[in-house]
Parts: sequence; C-alpha cells; structure tokens
Amino acid sequence: MEYKHKLNIKDWAVEDRPREKLIKKGVIALSDAEILALLIGSGNRNETAVELSKRILKGVDHNLNEMGRLSIHDLQKYKGIGEAKAIAIAAAMELGKRRKLSEIVNKKQIKSSRDVYERFQPKLLDLPYEEFWVLLLNRANRIIDEQKISQGGVTGTVTDVKIILKQAIEKLATGIILCHNHPSGNIRPSKADSNITQKLKNASVYLDIQVVDHVIVGQNTYYSYADEGIL
Repeated sequence: MEYKHKLNIKDWAVEDRPREKLIKKGVIALSDAEILALLIGSGNRNETAVELSKRILKGVDHNLNEMGRLSIHDLQKYKGIGEAKAIAIAAAMELGKRRKLSEIVNKKQIKSSRDVYERFQPKLLDLPYEEFWVLLLNRANRIIDEQKISQGGVTGTVTDVKIILKQAIEKLATGIILCHNHPSGNIRPSKADSNITQKLKNASVYLDIQVVDHVIVGQNTYYSYADEGIL
C-alpha cells in the first residue's frame, strides 16, 4: 500500500512512540507491532516501522508462533526488511522460544509444604539468626522467584507486609508462600508469626493474591500453617 503523506514516528505524540511508551509504561503496554518495530528500528519509504510491523504480523494472521517459523528469506520479502533486520527478528523469536523452555525446566511446582521445607532447609538449617523468605508463584503454583525479605536476631526478624506485596505485584504473582526459620529448633509459631501471616492474608485479598502457606523451618522438621488448617 502506498502512503502519500507518511507520518514518521518522531512526529507522533511522545506518549505514543514505542520507545517512550516502554520507558513510561513498561513493555507490557506495547502491542506486538510496537515491539516488532523496536526490533527493526525503521520502516521503508512509505511505511513507519510500526506500519511495516503491522503488515508483517497481518501476513502471519497475527500469530507469533507462525512468525517464528519464517526464514530469513521469507522476512526479506517485506519491503524494508533487509538481512540485518531479518536476523534481528529471527534472533528475537529464538530467544523467546529458549526463554519458554527455560521456564518449563526451571519453574519448580510446589505441591506440598514438604516441597517448601526441602527448598529452604539447606539455606536456613544452621543459621544462628532468623531469615524471612517469600516464594512468588504463578497460577500453577510454579515458582516465579524467591526473595529474602529480612534478616534478624535469634528470637525474631522484622517483616514488612508492603515489601512482600510489592515483590508479588512486580512479578505478577498470583500466590505467595512465606518461610522463615526458628534457630531455637522450636517450630511452634509465635504471636508475631501469626500476626504477619494474618496481615498478609487480609491485605493480599484485595490484590487477588493468595497466601498459600507459611512454613517455619526447625531442626530437621517444620511447621505448616496450611497443613494445620489455619490458612
């Protein structure tokens, strides 16, 4: 299609330009065409990078899996896509595939409190002080990330609800599991343990985040709020 009056991306409103939009709103705010436009950098004499990207996506029925099957030669059939741009697209598609495979391999699924204990026991068993950790989970209870929230003394550590929820929101977690150790070996929860658990449970409801469990690690044993029916 020919465009008599081509509008360059630099002529767009700042908030509509892909780079500026990404910086201001994050990559999730970009359409597939805008992300592809960032990869190719420029269009052709008649199309902006975004317009060219929309045409490429239309050619594969807006299916990114189909685009991933295009060869370098296939991509170069689009006016404005030379060898370097075609290679950049192919490399991005391959990187996406590898990321997905890596997630499948690395995201361990938490099926029970025992899984949590076995994950943290090596970290926490011999510590002379308390550490408080959180596991961030997706809908399938697979681990997105784990974060140490705080480190304290022999009898306790200060844990901030806001910090935990901030981590969960940033990682788009739908579930969280709390875990900390009792250096004394006594796995019974303290009043402070129960207070922080309840606070998080109450606050997370409004964010559609579930507190799945709170596990206390002791000497070769553990306590699970979920197993005790408290959560």
